[in-house]
Amino acid sequence: MEIELTVNNISGLHSRPAGKLVNTAVKFKSEIMLYNGDKTANAKRILSLLKLGASKGSRIKIVIEGEDEEEAMVEIKRLFYNNFGE
Repeated sequence: MEIELTVNNISGLHSRPAGKLVNTAVKFKSEIMLYNGDKTANAKRILSLLKLGASKGSRIKIVIEGEDEEEAMVEIKRLFYNNFGE
């Protein structure tokens, strides 16, 4: 499954929202990858996410593959739609 979402929180995907994303992603068996231009990140690794350089307005492609991909997609979308609680 894949979707493209926009980072809308003011500070972008900095350490706090990246941590929330990691905490959500590790609950699932599926592989969860994020793409920002030519940069790729594993959603289960905070340093990987921080290297994406995703600022406010960045369009992030999210690809989820695995047995619980639908549930994972619901939770990841919820984080983005709620601006990571910020």
